[in-house]
Amino acid sequence: MTEIKKYKVTEPFLTPNCGLGEAPFWETDTNTLRFVDILKKRLHTVDLNVGASSHKSRELPISIGTTADIEGSPDEFVFGGKLGYGIMNKKSGEWRWIKKMWTEAEAKAGKEDNLRSNDGAVDIKGRYWVGTMNDPPVKSPSDEGVVFRLDPDLSLHRPITSVTIPNGISWSLDNKTMYFTDSPSTTISTYPYDPESGEIDLSGKGTFFECPIEGGVPDGHAQDEEGCFWIALFGTGKVVRANKQGEVVAEIELPTRCVSCPGFAGEYLYITSAAEEDPEKYPDSAKLQGAVFRVNVGVRGCPLNKFRMDNKA
Repeated sequence: MTEIKKYKVTEPFLTPNCGLGEAPFWETDTNTLRFVDILKKRLHTVDLNVGASSHKSRELPISIGTTADIEGSPDEFVFGGKLGYGIMNKKSGEWRWIKKMWTEAEAKAGKEDNLRSNDGAVDIKGRYWVGTMNDPPVKSPSDEGVVFRLDPDLSLHRPITSVTIPNGISWSLDNKTMYFTDSPSTTISTYPYDPESGEIDLSGKGTFFECPIEGGVPDGHAQDEEGCFWIALFGTGKVVRANKQGEVVAEIELPTRCVSCPGFAGEYLYITSAAEEDPEKYPDSAKLQGAVFRVNVGVRGCPLNKFRMDNKA
């Protein structure tokens, strides 16, 4: 049996009281952590050279579910938002759309109102994959979700359809396998992947990981430099480390149940969380709902790819 290393976090790093904290991202050039609150439409940043006291929050006109840095544009980041892909200036907050997701017919049919971006990642060739789902304040999640892929030439593709709550997306260290989470399935799936074309083989779908705790689902994940995955198990108050075989080899216990996404900054894992879904039943969990936690796990994260644009939009 694989020995499981245990970590226990009792205090938060930050208490922004997120409705749905997501997408922790380390800006390596400035040693800044950014993350979003999808429900409250906020962008949060922390200067890690200073610490939690440097926390800043910016109100957004739309919900943002995922962000990535842009190759050759250090002052901006790209995001997956309510209606599509956009670019935002890190300092001023000014932003613009570069690609809407839905066709005119789909927009008229309600797609723009009913769905939003939820999670995403950039592959080795600079393509930005973003998963969309029904926007819970508007419509309960169903299988209307789509995983989009935006290529450097700004062409838009739909590699995966009929998903419910798309979450963690990543690739093996050799880039031959893609990992994808549709949370209600309780599993992380694998697909054979061609890094040159960006194509996945849907017929080769396999299962990498299944949530081992009843009542929990895999949410966001982060990959470390050893090729292992740190997976937030929403509803359990735990983040687990799975090795390349999908076996749990480490476990982080946190003081709130609805942990949503981990992200690396050096050897530190920063973990976002959401509002407690059942505060009457879990009052202790509700005390630190929406907080951000930090733990040194002794291994660095796998470097994140940057989005590439052939022509600056």
